[in-house]
Amino acid sequence: MQLLHIDSAITGEQSVSRQLTARTVAAWQAAHPGTTVQYLDLAQQAPSHLSAQSLGFRTGQAAATEAERAENALSEALVSQFLASDVIVIGAPLYNFSIPSQLKAWIDRLAQAGRTFKYTDKGPVGLAGGKTVIVASTRGGVYSTSEGGQAMEHQESYLKVVFGFFGITDVRFVRAEGVAMGPDAKAAALASADVEINSHTSVAANQARVSQVA
Repeated sequence: MQLLHIDSAITGEQSVSRQLTARTVAAWQAAHPGTTVQYLDLAQQAPSHLSAQSLGFRTGQAAATEAERAENALSEALVSQFLASDVIVIGAPLYNFSIPSQLKAWIDRLAQAGRTFKYTDKGPVGLAGGKTVIVASTRGGVYSTSEGGQAMEHQESYLKVVFGFFGITDVRFVRAEGVAMGPDAKAAALASADVEINSHTSVAANQARVSQVA
């Protein structure tokens, strides 16, 4: 089993999402011996945002310049890494009501017609199904408990939509919110997140999900 571990927080060792992805990966490996892990730190290795030079994979046209060839090679490497992974653990802090731009740039490289989705006469169809995505969702405030808060967040809602568009139906969230609302609130959020990590990574929980699907 191949697991892709992705961090996108720009706050280094202070990052709560990085703490949670590390715990999630460790818990998954403990529950699933033999899992191999690849690591991608988008704060350090973010692809550039889409440009005229990096649109070759979308148009299907042969890359004409060295810059276009380099950008297409990067897109191919990222989508191939993603498609080869069975489990993807993503650190996704809430920045300005959405995800980090580095994480969005990575997703934009994955959204390739013919690789992660295709268009048909019935509409788009995802091509990357069968994977498990676990998102470490961290928030300074609390957004999940009110209509106003839910309307303001475009983090979890966006990730559900885009991975669903790729055909992935097993998208799980480890949520820690209110982490900027004082030490007690942060401790409670981390404790709650640890419970969710255990739920999302245990063998028993995964077998139960398979049984429900069957």
